Amino acid sequence: MLELREASLAILASTDAQNKVSQLLGLFDSYHKQQITLDIAHKIDAQGLSLPGRPLKPELVLPKLVPKRRMDTPEGRAGLLHSLAHIEFNAMNLALDAIWRFPDMPKEYYEDWLKVAKEEAYHFSLVNEHLHVLGFAYGDFPAHNSLWEMVERTTDSVIARMALVPRTMEARGLDAVPAIRDRFKQIKEVRAVEILEIILNDEIGHVLIGNRWFNFLCAQDNISPITAYRELAAKYRAPVLKPPFNMEARKQAGFTTEELALLGA
Repeated sequence: MLELREASLAILASTDAQNKVSQLLGLFDSYHKQQITLDIAHKIDAQGLSLPGRPLKPELVLPKLVPKRRMDTPEGRAGLLHSLAHIEFNAMNLALDAIWRFPDMPKEYYEDWLKVAKEEAYHFSLVNEHLHVLGFAYGDFPAHNSLWEMVERTTDSVIARMALVPRTMEARGLDAVPAIRDRFKQIKEVRAVEILEIILNDEIGHVLIGNRWFNFLCAQDNISPITAYRELAAKYRAPVLKPPFNMEARKQAGFTTEELALLGA
């Protein structure tokens, strides 16, 4: 039988976006049909693999070199949707990476991140399908790699990964998506609004999973989550969080009253 963490690594290394999505959805179904085993103790060697597997396009550039996305042209609207597709593609990869890379976590940890990976694959498919309707596809525009760069910085520490990827990088999506959704509402792009609503609702759950496992690891080490986060953010050079913040979504995603108060300050 296949093993979940090794299978996740193999899918992560896949360079074809659509194959990655279909393989991941198959892995999710097979695991929940008990056709896949889980070995939490296995130390997996990824030497020789280029991670993450990605298609030749989009071209990856510095964030400041990604063109501005104007809403008054079809290309501008497609460019904005393309940036979302790229975020979802990277988010699918980061969930797969969280599964294979970190051994000796509870079984529920791996099941949580498998669920996240499946939902990110679904989001990617939704956005890419809508891009096709508009006459474009994933890879047609340049993109930046900031999210994956933080994944790479935290390969040595599961607590750093939980603190700085779902709770920091992905949580910014909770702040940004409502504004993007409202821009599409203004031009009556109904399908884009529907997709963004789905993404926002699911991303609250994904950040909640990050919070759950970050707090689990803090309790295991008997350390304050606020102190731990501050130290990890400095050590791993996390971006400084800037307003506006979607306080209600962050509350639903498991941030404490004290954490939200510090954001407000």
